[in-house]
Amino acid sequence: MKGFIRTFLAIFGAAGLAILAIAGFRGSFTQRTPIEIFPDMDRQPKYKSQTPSPLFPEGRVDRVPPYGTIPFHVPTDQPYLITGKMGNMWGTGIPVTVDKNLLARGKERYEINCKVCHGVVGAGNGITSQYGLVGAANLHQDKYRQMADGEIFNTITHGKGQMGPYHHIAVEDRWAIIAYLRALQLSQNAPANLLPPDFAKAGNP
Repeated sequence: MKGFIRTFLAIFGAAGLAILAIAGFRGSFTQRTPIEIFPDMDRQPKYKSQTPSPLFPEGRVDRVPPYGTIPFHVPTDQPYLITGKMGNMWGTGIPVTVDKNLLARGKERYEINCKVCHGVVGAGNGITSQYGLVGAANLHQDKYRQMADGEIFNTITHGKGQMGPYHHIAVEDRWAIIAYLRALQLSQNAPANLLPPDFAKAGNP
């Protein structure tokens, strides 16, 4: 019995000393890597967004998505929304809610991406025309006013002629640009009967 008690006290004492020794390091700092029994995937062979990488010439991880990539949040069950087509034909209409917020967003995106070539009002007289780059479309010509919204969406996405593709613009923003473009076209070609009476009278001699 005495031997058992001695053994128990020895084990208990050793355990107590170990606990005190470990507790004594609480709040201390060390440069040594702690012993990990379960690393819980703390270190993985991957790169996080906006971190350096020696794999690419620019030295950064962030990449432009490959052409044709569809973001996971874009509903693929709405083909007109992402292709501009209804069956085998170009569709018409803006497949997102058109309101002041959408037009404001479209104006912002137009001024960032389109104004440099197409000009402030879409007349094809952007600043690039002053440096020898001619041929930007005057979007107030009848053929562009009559062009289906889906075809314009496709042109923005894939480019046409001298115009390169702008598929990096978010799908919703492409439609916002089209909505704003339609507003620009209406502003330059609106019939008199759409004007408020006071404005219509002011235009008569």
